[in-house]
Amino acid sequence: MIPLAATTRVATAASSPSVARLASLTAQLARPASQQTSSAAMSSSAVQREKGSSSAGEPTMPRFEKTPVPANPLGPGNYVKTAACLIIGDEVLNGKTKDSNSNYFAKWCFNLGIDVKRIEVIPDDEDDIIEAARRMTDKYDLVLSSGGIGPTPDDITYESMAKAFNAEPLEYSQETLRRMQENMAARRRDWGQQTEEMITARKRMALFPSKNAEIIWPTEELWVPVVRMAGKLCILPGVPRLFEALLDGLEPYVPIDPNRPRPFRLLVHTKLPESNISPFLAKLTDKCKPEGIKVGSYPKWNNGVDVSLIGEDMDRLQELGKEVEREIEGTIVAQGKIGEQP
Repeated sequence: MIPLAATTRVATAASSPSVARLASLTAQLARPASQQTSSAAMSSSAVQREKGSSSAGEPTMPRFEKTPVPANPLGPGNYVKTAACLIIGDEVLNGKTKDSNSNYFAKWCFNLGIDVKRIEVIPDDEDDIIEAARRMTDKYDLVLSSGGIGPTPDDITYESMAKAFNAEPLEYSQETLRRMQENMAARRRDWGQQTEEMITARKRMALFPSKNAEIIWPTEELWVPVVRMAGKLCILPGVPRLFEALLDGLEPYVPIDPNRPRPFRLLVHTKLPESNISPFLAKLTDKCKPEGIKVGSYPKWNNGVDVSLIGEDMDRLQELGKEVEREIEGTIVAQGKIGEQP
């Protein structure tokens, strides 16, 4: 964990109109290029590199030290049971970008036995971000935000979160800047030709809230950290490849009760249309509710319906599964612990 008190405080620089044209910088995070690195930049690195490269002409990419897992940010004996996801971006709301991150997050939580209670999509608007962040962290154990942390002026997530949690001003994280520089130097052949304007824009991606925040590097492959606010709200990028890699690495940093049983799921498939089986499912739902068993119905286009049973007693699910098979002329196609099924 890098304490934010150790970072360098800066004044917010005035944005040039041409900075808005730098959205393509975000793609640097995911697009390799031939290596062209100065020895001075590389000699300052404290990280270890992979030996060799996969093929001639490809760069040897840096690997970074992961953050040690800290003490439970929720306090001893408190664990994550509920979660919410906040997708931030005008481009999602206007249809330019299709959101896949909330779906990935929901599956991630499902496999860990965490109940996702809410998913919201909001614009790049400071008031909306502040309101949603405060409301969600007050209500849920874990909140993830996605988007709005790039190099352009409309990327205002860090600034808005700082205001939401009284964590102003923003400060540059020197460790993040160091990792960013090393990664970019290995990826970009035009690294030495960057203008001051480009450098200033890129450094915005290392400008974090200065209080009530943690900087977590959950993976060795990425320089991009996860910034966690108030022990609950984790700020992630909107680029799906980065979001998924960081979320996968974040699991050890999320306090989950080690003794909490992971629920089981049983799936029955039928060729009958959903309207035919709806009366039976209504009765089944009423019967299962007192037992804490969730019943779900998921139609497949021109291919029948999947009926899902989720609960903590596998023997009981198998018993109900036989009843469902019989009543809807179906077949059990999957069963087992959530997260362990194919």
